[in-house]
Amino acid sequence: MSSPNRSTHIRLTSHPEPNAGTIKHPVKWGASDPKERGPIIGTVTTPADRNVIGAHGGSYSLYRALAISARAMNPLARPDLHNTHPTAEVGPHPQWFEPGKIVSLDPWGHMAGQVFQDDIAGGIDVRPSIAITKARLNMPEILSAMGASRLKADGGFLHESGDISVTKIAVDPVWYLPGIAERFGCSEGELRRTLFEQTGGMFPELVTRPDMSVFLPPIGNITVYVVGDVSRLSDPKTRIACRVHDECNGSDVFGSDICTCRPYLVHGIEECVREAQGGGVGVIAYNRKEGRALGEVTKFLVYNARKRQEGGDQASTYFERTECVAGVQDARFQQLMPDVLHWLGIRRIDRLMSMSNMKYDAITGSGIEVVERVPIPAELVPPDAQVEIEAKKAAGYYTPEGAPDPSALEQVKGRDLERF
Repeated sequence: MSSPNRSTHIRLTSHPEPNAGTIKHPVKWGASDPKERGPIIGTVTTPADRNVIGAHGGSYSLYRALAISARAMNPLARPDLHNTHPTAEVGPHPQWFEPGKIVSLDPWGHMAGQVFQDDIAGGIDVRPSIAITKARLNMPEILSAMGASRLKADGGFLHESGDISVTKIAVDPVWYLPGIAERFGCSEGELRRTLFEQTGGMFPELVTRPDMSVFLPPIGNITVYVVGDVSRLSDPKTRIACRVHDECNGSDVFGSDICTCRPYLVHGIEECVREAQGGGVGVIAYNRKEGRALGEVTKFLVYNARKRQEGGDQASTYFERTECVAGVQDARFQQLMPDVLHWLGIRRIDRLMSMSNMKYDAITGSGIEVVERVPIPAELVPPDAQVEIEAKKAAGYYTPEGAPDPSALEQVKGRDLERF
């Protein structure tokens, strides 16, 4: 008779035992041919086909689990990709195959439905990780810019209604773990172990399947808005205006005046429209890294700590209060941010709407030239956001000259904040 413990034991892993070297569809990251590179397969219904850690859809796989639990979705359902192909062509570009240029997204992700259609027809669960569509963008500030004669409708890029015609691109993260580790200056083994531990053991393959080098992390995606012809971004003759923006729900969506996020985002969009109207192309890359990648709960806790400290909100303790609550002043780091620019084929940005040294260093350090850095106009800075601006200037994170102000650095008591 079997013991109760043995009869009720369930092993909670998508791979019953570590079994390196048996991947049916190996991934050769950086290969110049998508067939040679191989498909990205994160299926949870056919474990033998899996060649990556994680699941398609990243964080949304949890909502899929809820839909299945509620019996609203068939767990065996697969997407019908008919007519979902991109509305604009992107690549392939040389950066896709240059070692180390792209490690956090799948360059072939938007072509998966076409390149691997035979595999899909044969029953293999291959899904796109990038989608490209056409859309119109409308923000009330654009109408205000038109009313102030800073922008004029042209009927192509900008319409009388204030609508902006854009190509809109959604990019799910796809991490090549050896490349991620190299970017952050650690060993792949250390990265895998830390990812495993800090996600509470959610992904056992991180430590049991060293043969799987690709990870679909459960984090937010990137959305790119392009004003102008996407195919011209790789042309060295094309002038490019770009705003790389990190998510700030409170400001971007709800208009909170404690920071400059939405004003700078809108300013970036305005400059992108102006660049496109002048014959160039504008790019907005929107990264979901809420609260400096610390989350909105942490952000609001920091707001309270800043406002309630003796003397009120102060530039000199701006980053210190974040570190006290979160343990780190900024978790974005930006090492992975340039990947999407390389995916678009960009080699030079003529006007970068950002005074963040962290972003600038990441972009230029990855080999992309930045000709000019464009600060947010002073009149667009909300009164309550002055503390943020002064703190960033003092930290060397934001200065009109793009370099730290030595006298201001003394005000933050010698703290090493230049990377912020």
